[in-house]
Amino acid sequence: MNKKVEVQSALWNDEGKELLLEIDSTLSVNDFEPREQMLVDSDHLSFIYITEKNDDYTYIMLHESLWQQLKQALVFNGEVYLHDGKEKLKLPLFQEELQYLIENIRGNSNYGDEMVEKVEAMFE
Repeated sequence: MNKKVEVQSALWNDEGKELLLEIDSTLSVNDFEPREQMLVDSDHLSFIYITEKNDDYTYIMLHESLWQQLKQALVFNGEVYLHDGKEKLKLPLFQEELQYLIENIRGNSNYGDEMVEKVEAMFE
């Protein structure tokens, strides 16, 4: 069964080179193994980073409220990490996967009009 974890906030570290995707502090990043893949949930206006552990998938949900920070990660080529308040886990290929999805969504009504409009407006 697939689980979902909501990213609560996205913050840049002190050096401004790492984007930390903050999850609930009761969770541990050690329970996630990056799959280097992303999906789209157009019904919930979210990008999803896929992780796995013991053949179970966990979807890291990145809602629209976080997109401005994601855009900055693309512009500044910042590394993206999952952060539980104590430890961090690098999310490989995050920028490449996100950029690929953005390009596929632009002008593609299969993702729904609202998702297309919001992605085009944010990631112009």
